[in-house]
Amino acid sequence: MSTPNPEKAPRMRPIPSFIFASRWLQLPLYIGLIAAQGVYVFHFWVELVHLLEAAFGSQTALQALISSIGYKSDVAITSLNETIIMLVVLALIDVVMISNLLIMVIIGGYETFVSRMDLEGHRDQPEWLSHVNASVLKVKLGTAIIGISSIHLLKTFINAANYDEKVLIAQTAIHITFLLSAIAIAYTDRLMAHPQSDSH
Repeated sequence: MSTPNPEKAPRMRPIPSFIFASRWLQLPLYIGLIAAQGVYVFHFWVELVHLLEAAFGSQTALQALISSIGYKSDVAITSLNETIIMLVVLALIDVVMISNLLIMVIIGGYETFVSRMDLEGHRDQPEWLSHVNASVLKVKLGTAIIGISSIHLLKTFINAANYDEKVLIAQTAIHITFLLSAIAIAYTDRLMAHPQSDSH
């Protein structure tokens, strides 16, 4: 006995169909973000190679690291020290966290605003993607930005001697602003997801 065919979706009128199809204009944007992530991967490996070379005594790699992290000292630096290693590692973690942010924007944004990716049942499907929507994506992006801001702030305070006091205050204020904004977004999302029951 044959099973009945599922009902077909009604055919859209030309103008609504054209407007709905315009979502594919976002595809080049996500492809561009993938290219940007490739640049971050390249930058990560360049910094990692410099760190390894400096650990084995390369002065050229050491100077490249010092220049990239903006580290300054009154004494000539001829070998790695704990501060430089920490700043470089934090910079690498920063790249990883930005890469995670890019993945969330690329996959979550494409799934939410462009087209389904049909990842249901795939063993590598991100856990957060199963219930992603615009509100969830905003909260996750806000949390990721706070993490990135925290790394930047930690790098600044470790290397505080090379920064003006105004810069330290400004970065702290910006981080607090990010934190309060994320809390406000999460609270608003919670109110929208769980509206208070009407009183009788």
